[in-house]
Amino acid sequence: MSEQTQEPGPSEPRRVVVAGAGMAGVQTAVALREQGHTGTVTLIGAEPHQPYDRPPLSKAVLLGTAEGSAFDVDFEALGIELRLGCEVLGLRPGDHELDTEAGPAPYDVLVVATGAEPVRLPGAEDVPGVHLLRTLDDAERLRPVLARQHDVVVVGAGWIGAEFATAAREAGCAVTVVEAAARPLAEALPAEVAAPMTGWYADAGVDLRTGARVARVEPGAVVLDDGTRLAAGAVVVGIGARPATAWLAGSGVALGAHGEIVADRHLATSVPDVYAVGDCASFPSGRYGGRLLVHHWDNALQGPRTVAANILGAATGEPPAVYDPVPYFWSEQFGRFVQYAGHHADADRTVWRGDPAGPAWTVCWLRRSRLVALLAVGRPRDLAQGRRLIEAGAAMDPGLLADPARPLKSATA
Repeated sequence: MSEQTQEPGPSEPRRVVVAGAGMAGVQTAVALREQGHTGTVTLIGAEPHQPYDRPPLSKAVLLGTAEGSAFDVDFEALGIELRLGCEVLGLRPGDHELDTEAGPAPYDVLVVATGAEPVRLPGAEDVPGVHLLRTLDDAERLRPVLARQHDVVVVGAGWIGAEFATAAREAGCAVTVVEAAARPLAEALPAEVAAPMTGWYADAGVDLRTGARVARVEPGAVVLDDGTRLAAGAVVVGIGARPATAWLAGSGVALGAHGEIVADRHLATSVPDVYAVGDCASFPSGRYGGRLLVHHWDNALQGPRTVAANILGAATGEPPAVYDPVPYFWSEQFGRFVQYAGHHADADRTVWRGDPAGPAWTVCWLRRSRLVALLAVGRPRDLAQGRRLIEAGAAMDPGLLADPARPLKSATA
């Protein structure tokens, strides 16, 4: 047999390069091996640390109850090459090369999984004592702040702000949360749903100030636009995140209004042989009739399986798999376990299960009687059953649904 005939054909990718070593990148590399990819897999990460999971950073790592959260993956045994501490700088699709700090990385197929980066507070970047909470290094810098029980000001009452405030209170810090909107989670939830959560801050001893904008940050203080001066041994900024895609400028990869990669329903990008997954990419949802940009852990866990299947399927001629999940996330804050599934933007009816002033309740969103989303506080069974009902497109009886004593699965029409 000639040497030429032993070479894999162009439809059989030999080299898969994954840019980004967070959850989405790691799971893509692992899924490729699990699904039978025999070519090389190279995982490139900007951070020098062994790839790790992010959710523990806001509590266990921050409070010192865990030293780290490295993924339990034997990369060597799986034949996955790790290139850590290596930032990606650009993409040249015509050459099938990824530019990195360590030089070009040729690929047959590239998966972009560079995630999102935190939005910084303008004017505060170089002020001492100002922190973000996105990386392991961020958490390590914040651990002594909590240990010394500094007065802490948190800018932003979103999911990460609430989780950090919870940890800081557990550590004994005095905590003030400053939110420019009129309520917590203003961009994530309707006012009537976020309203009960406002009281959680006071119950935990956190001073929540809504409708408050930061004018400037000084060493040891945050000054609001009304002149109020808040003492701050540390300032933690949690005002959102944006897709980490600036390095793709000029590559031809189509980006959306938020800077996210515009992937198709197979998670392929506008450039041949390039896929995108996780926080850095949006995808069209047939289930919800629009494009979704999901910055949550479960999306970074589920999407890689579709990407891996489509990389292997392209080599064998299999029909491409479609990615259309029911989005899911959770948050632990102020002694409550909050879970959300679905997408409520186009709902036409809201049904409550339980008293929102109590410790456990659920909000369900319907569209034309079908369950499209729910948020469960301390009711994990509602979430588990509801997620399956959303996937099934089940029609619900609103009257039965409103009875918190009735299992959600038995409230179908």
